[in-house]
Amino acid sequence: MEQKNKLMPIGQAAKKAGISRQSLQYYIMVGLVEPTKITSTARRMFDENSIERIKLVKKLNKSGYPLRAIRELFLQGRAG
Repeated sequence: MEQKNKLMPIGQAAKKAGISRQSLQYYIMVGLVEPTKITSTARRMFDENSIERIKLVKKLNKSGYPLRAIRELFLQGRAG
């Protein structure tokens, strides 16, 4: 149970999700992923749920969905 709540910095989160740090920074910039927590020193921290979302974005993108379409799907999910 402790492992689920563990927060990790952006580099470690990217590695665990199987993408580059730069890709994760881009996902954040375009609104596909949000950090779980931002520390007082502005470090972006991610939990296991965030990692799963990053993996989903990667999988959808790899299967042919453009990042813009993935973002729209996520926004529709929030509204619906």
